[in-house]
Amino acid sequence: MKEGETSGNCVEIVLARAGGGWPEEEVLFALSNRIVRAAAKTLGLKKVPPSELSLLFADDDTVRALNVKWRGKDKPTNVLSFPSMALKPGDPLPATLGDIVLAFETASLEARRENKPLDNHVSHLVLHGFLHLLGYDHEDESEAEQMEELERHILETLAIPDPYAVIDGTS
Repeated sequence: MKEGETSGNCVEIVLARAGGGWPEEEVLFALSNRIVRAAAKTLGLKKVPPSELSLLFADDDTVRALNVKWRGKDKPTNVLSFPSMALKPGDPLPATLGDIVLAFETASLEARRENKPLDNHVSHLVLHGFLHLLGYDHEDESEAEQMEELERHILETLAIPDPYAVIDGTS
């Protein structure tokens, strides 16, 4: 577990690995910290003391079990977000933001299928989950466009290509 380090001055990441073929925690922390810092800077987030963000890098079986329990969907998915409280974009950060859980096999398969480096795809998934914790959603077309545009912009600040771009006939 990696604790006690902050993304900028507003988010403290607590990270764990549980299954899957994920890289070492230090690698995952650096990748996650980089994307959370970029998002915090872009969004102008401020919180002292920092808000806690929990990241679990798991396997498909773990994510599938969580997906069944909390969403009623009996399948793995790439990322799940569990906010500690309902926020709307722009709300002040709570002491605890919530949890983000990523599934290794699903994320790896998607990255391969879409010809993306796994680091870029994982960065996008962490960002996507983080934005959900901050109150962003994609339930309707307008929300989806806003969230996707924000994701594109934040990723671009880190020289990560548009995750929604069509590559070799896939999207």
